[in-house]
Amino acid sequence: MSTELPSVWLKLTRQPSSIIGGIIAIFALLLAISGYWISADSSPDANRMIVEIANRPSGFRQRFLLLPKSPQPPKISWWQRTLNGQPDRFSYIPIGTYEWTRDSVIVEQFIDEELYETKAFPLTLFYTDQVGTSQGFNSAQPSANAFNPNRYITEQRFLLGTDKFGRDLLSRLIIGTRISLLVGGIAMALSLTIGLFLGSIAGYYGGKWDQAIMWLINVIWSIPTLLLVFAITLLLGKGFWQVFIAVGLTMWVNVARLVRGQLIATRNLEYVEAARALGYRDLRILLKHILPNILGPVLVVAAANFASAIVVEAGLSFLGVGVQPPQPSWGAMIKENYNFIITNNPMLALAPGFAIMLLVLAFNLIGNGIRDALDVRT
Repeated sequence: MSTELPSVWLKLTRQPSSIIGGIIAIFALLLAISGYWISADSSPDANRMIVEIANRPSGFRQRFLLLPKSPQPPKISWWQRTLNGQPDRFSYIPIGTYEWTRDSVIVEQFIDEELYETKAFPLTLFYTDQVGTSQGFNSAQPSANAFNPNRYITEQRFLLGTDKFGRDLLSRLIIGTRISLLVGGIAMALSLTIGLFLGSIAGYYGGKWDQAIMWLINVIWSIPTLLLVFAITLLLGKGFWQVFIAVGLTMWVNVARLVRGQLIATRNLEYVEAARALGYRDLRILLKHILPNILGPVLVVAAANFASAIVVEAGLSFLGVGVQPPQPSWGAMIKENYNFIITNNPMLALAPGFAIMLLVLAFNLIGNGIRDALDVRT
């Protein structure tokens, strides 16, 4: 098997479809890992709500006054930010014009389309951020060099617009990538673990073991996938990890049936008989001799299960029993914004739909590439 891997890899790299699928998958993985570092909204779950700018179209620009929060959130490590994001140190106040005076900043706060309200914020609020403590403005004001008012004015462009809560759609789309990849990876791992175990026992030993496991497979096979996921979700409860487990527990049937068929076809071949004659244990024969030789078809099914898990999770989130708010899920984003498809802001629903389509297509292309690379007849 090890001598075949370089040739298989060479065949994969020569297939345009598998290359395209691999590039999309790697890009999605990089987005998932670096999401909180590259997205405009790096708050946990990209959940920065600015209701004044809700439902804005793609390319919308808005100027903000950054008002330091009191108390300031604790500092976190780069690892914590990579995993969970960084709590906002500022409140984002949408504004139009602004003017800094000797003791305050006067802004035209944006309320709604062509509606502004004049407000004044004392500079002491910003001194708190400058010196790191609220006691700093009890004495003399900071010098002109110590206080830089321009750092508290920023302008942001929302490339894909904002949702009904005023959250940046692109940021939530990026952070939602890790949800889809996690559910695909965990579902694939669970399906492979359960499917390989049960399929190997049924195919290798046969008899009553085969009958019992095939009965279980047929029962699970007869239940619609979404209905079975609903039942498992209701049993485990709604939540982040519960959805992953529920999806994974419904996808092992394909793997088990495939492994069983492959074992039945190979368990009496010469190399298996030779291993038995040498006195090897059944576990060693399965793990070191049989399974490596049937791994190709299993990898193809694993890639298909990865893609199917992404679609199932999106469907569950769309129906409200998947990943729960405020965690960004592509299915939930479609549910929240599908009514905007017929309005002037369809990107709110189309963007997560395109993201699901591309990621599912990528893993289907990878699966097809693996199948073609392992097909010795072609």
